[in-house]
Amino acid sequence: MLLFQDLIEEAQIGEALPEEKTLSIIDLIVGGGAGSIIIISVLFVMLFVALYIYFERIFAIKAASKIDKNFMNQIRDHVSNGKLEAAKLLCAQTDSPVARLTEKGISRIGKPLEDINKAIENAGTLEVYKLEKNVSILATVAGAAPMIGFLGTVIGMILAFHEMASSGGQAEMGSLASGIYTAMTTTVAGLIVGIIAYIGYNHLVNRTDKVVHSMEANAVDFLDLLNEPL
Repeated sequence: MLLFQDLIEEAQIGEALPEEKTLSIIDLIVGGGAGSIIIISVLFVMLFVALYIYFERIFAIKAASKIDKNFMNQIRDHVSNGKLEAAKLLCAQTDSPVARLTEKGISRIGKPLEDINKAIENAGTLEVYKLEKNVSILATVAGAAPMIGFLGTVIGMILAFHEMASSGGQAEMGSLASGIYTAMTTTVAGLIVGIIAYIGYNHLVNRTDKVVHSMEANAVDFLDLLNEPL
């Protein structure tokens, strides 16, 4: 009999327990109030811009890094045989920074080597500028997003303390929690956007450096070719 009563009491306790609530991302955004919604909306736009720039640049850099391994060998054969127009045509048909630098050097053949080197360097500067297009925006997002998130943190804490001051220290926990909630959600959102942008920026810089190194190596090969005895 006692065992039966214990089972009934346990069942009643189980029924009295509150259901576990799950919190979605939308609930996190909306639950922080108008301030949280505005700041997280700004951060969402910044995230979209960062992702767009990252993928646009990564495809552009990938395309710039593609070059036929026999390209310089073909250039060497054409230049050695005096077929400069054929060499220029080959460069024009190859859409890559290396080909454009080589074409610039070929167009200066006959002038002093220093002038050729300077022309290649100037063309290389333009090519690097093209590769780094909009990457600085990604760096700006990486730095600004956490600060915007912290701005939400400060606003949230101000709201919480203002509620305490207005109520003479008798503020309800729900009112205080709303301000602290805004502070925490905007901080997390800002850090997430900042981390994504920072990783994307460094990856693009690394990929760009590899393309620049390839451009420099091919430029040196071309200058060495001009120094070879005919």
